[in-house]
Amino acid sequence: MTDQVFGAKAQPLRPARRLWPAMMRGFLGKCPNCGHGALFATWLKPVYECCHCGEAIHHQRADDFPPYLVMVIVGHLVVAGFLCTETLFELSLWEHLAIWVPITILLALVLLQPVKGAVIGMQWALYMHGFSGRDDARDTIPDA
Repeated sequence: MTDQVFGAKAQPLRPARRLWPAMMRGFLGKCPNCGHGALFATWLKPVYECCHCGEAIHHQRADDFPPYLVMVIVGHLVVAGFLCTETLFELSLWEHLAIWVPITILLALVLLQPVKGAVIGMQWALYMHGFSGRDDARDTIPDA
């Protein structure tokens, strides 16, 4: 049997998981494994396991990555929108604030759950953070 390489570490052969379909399922709030069960119990809290296929989700470690991605996405959209608006129209500071502050808040709130779902889907597809079926504590490098 050959080994698959994930990152710089060789892993024992296991079935390859398709990254983009898993991320899209997560983005849509569905289980990255089967695409049928709900991924979230509440707005940002993932379910313990998929109610359809039984895939354990509780050990995911999305942490701060989804908010960072949301900040990058929203920042690019809002700055581009602001610059286009500023180029086309003469608006006062208060008018810009009335437009861009609500848009920024709304975009961030709308994108946070789908982006977190996509990150969980990525972790599942790449066998990260418990999705490998092994204890993550064993995979850490001991202190020298």
